[in-house]
Amino acid sequence: MKHDSGQTEHTKKRYNTTSAVYNIMEWPVEQLWYKTWRKKLWSKVNGPRVLEIGVGTGKNIPWYPDDIEITGIDLSSGMLKRAKKLSAEVKRDLVTLREMDAQDLDFPDNHFDEVVATFVFCSVPDPVLGLKEALRVTKPGGKLYLLEHMLSKNTGFASVMKKLDSQIHYLSGVHIARKTVKNVEKAGWEMEQVQELTSNGIFRLIEAVKRP
Repeated sequence: MKHDSGQTEHTKKRYNTTSAVYNIMEWPVEQLWYKTWRKKLWSKVNGPRVLEIGVGTGKNIPWYPDDIEITGIDLSSGMLKRAKKLSAEVKRDLVTLREMDAQDLDFPDNHFDEVVATFVFCSVPDPVLGLKEALRVTKPGGKLYLLEHMLSKNTGFASVMKKLDSQIHYLSGVHIARKTVKNVEKAGWEMEQVQELTSNGIFRLIEAVKRP
């Protein structure tokens, strides 16, 4: 599947640049909200073979269920280096970490039982393509679990987010005005549940399934 290599390279460079300070930058929101939401998401995961797209610095690794085979991928070698260090520290034997583009997954069709991503499809250059690839490598009847931030349902706030989106993307590689629920459906997933985690609708937990 073809994608914009220029946009992908821009995203990779931004994350490689911030990888050394990424955990420090996100520490406040991680402590206030994110780690609770991560724990909630991973409590739903059964495996036995799971793909995590956008493993980043490994923030989900402490929440991985025991006795599940997990493959984590990330576009950024800098982020992945930190994830590998954390994985070794917590001694996760059933974890494999690989550098890979979500838009071009190097896995066969119908390979994984479940796919997980947290705060990832805000930065995948072509999110629908990435979600189609996730669908391709998931077994029929397999699940998709996403924890994402997206365009607010508040019209005033959404308008501001749209205006700032291109500048924030240039600086960080992140889009703040994505319509991720619609993107999941466009990619061919069947939506099962969308839970709003904040009153403005920005943060949501998405569950979808690949039709058998």
